Amino acid sequence: METDEKFFSFIVKTEFSESHHRFDQCGIVMYLDSENWLKGSIEYENEDFQHLGSVVTNGGYSDWATTAISASIKSMWYRFSRREDDYCIECSEDGVNFRQMRICHMVKGNGKIQFGIYACSPEDSSFKAVFTDMEFTECQWDAHDGQQPD
Repeated sequence: METDEKFFSFIVKTEFSESHHRFDQCGIVMYLDSENWLKGSIEYENEDFQHLGSVVTNGGYSDWATTAISASIKSMWYRFSRREDDYCIECSEDGVNFRQMRICHMVKGNGKIQFGIYACSPEDSSFKAVFTDMEFTECQWDAHDGQQPD
């Protein structure tokens, strides 16, 4: 999707019961260009664990923030929120109780953006990812004291 809306949240449920190969992944993405983008997802690692994490790329420089979770988890909700050029990614196992994964600032992220869902299997593999319950809402990410518009 594409928008120039400055304050919103996007919610989606992902199911990936067939992920089985290293780096099989699905989640949410915001893309400006190849040098400026972010994503939040679960990446399968092995039969014991996978990585719940995010990547932020600003000006061609990327970082990766992860935490190990059980490989038995095969569904995750994501809430992606925008406050002008600041972004928040949250996750939830039940679609009700969201917890923060990442807050970041995108240097070129104040204008029109592309965002949505993604799935990939970058090695010699494939799997089925299912995306449901997509919702575009008013911004669910509360402003901090002093952050506009309060």
